[in-house]
Amino acid sequence: MNLTDRSILLTGAGGGIGRSLALQLSAFAPRLTLVGRRAEPLEEVASLVRDRGGQAHVVAADLGAPEAPARVVAAAQEHFGGIDVLVNNAGNVRAGRLAAIEESEVVAQIALNLTAPILLTRAALPALRASGDGLVVNVSSGIGLVGMPFYATYAATKAGIAHFGEALRREMYGEGVHVLTVYPGATSTPMMASSQAGPEHGFVYETPDEVAAATVAGMTDGSLSVVRGGERRRQMIDLNRNDPGALDRQLAEGKTELEQAVTGHSSL
Repeated sequence: MNLTDRSILLTGAGGGIGRSLALQLSAFAPRLTLVGRRAEPLEEVASLVRDRGGQAHVVAADLGAPEAPARVVAAAQEHFGGIDVLVNNAGNVRAGRLAAIEESEVVAQIALNLTAPILLTRAALPALRASGDGLVVNVSSGIGLVGMPFYATYAATKAGIAHFGEALRREMYGEGVHVLTVYPGATSTPMMASSQAGPEHGFVYETPDEVAAATVAGMTDGSLSVVRGGERRRQMIDLNRNDPGALDRQLAEGKTELEQAVTGHSSL
């Protein structure tokens, strides 16, 4: 896909991977609608985008709120006259034993990680089809490929958005809309700040810029998926596919330490 001068709606744009995506996409002189919960960091990103030759429009919104996805899509269309690319990047996490997590924390993860991107995509589809070369980018997670203990709800949402994208890609095949799914590994973002998990627990970190660069490359070359996380993650994916019981036993060896490292992990 040629990203030059495209109208791109990007959620979770105020920090982390979303911020890096906005800045790297600026090289294509895009028309960016930047969406997030707080206006201040979005305005900062918008200023940087404009300095680099792009256009930017800020929409502060809680995507988990009723009617928010439709309102955000309408704002992007009204400001830039259409939507060529939708990047569903916004997300949240609450780790820990399922029995110890509040019901509201379960619902919040489902609302932002799964329900919101589905509704955003649904609302944007007419505009994406009208562009003639539309693209949906869904940011899943390596945990959407390999379910990790103490991330049960998060894993469900990230696997869900991945399969949503796969099904939609086939539904829209030949109809002018492509779907790319991105699976970041552990990334040094504000969302991960409260996690104590490191390489000894299977979490090898990349920078947001590295993930964003791989995502932009996938957008331009028509990839179906972008999988990050390095060699260790690839080994876990292969083992999970070929002998999931062996991975169960492997993860069980460090389960106590992992629980201690991630129980406080929350971006809610």
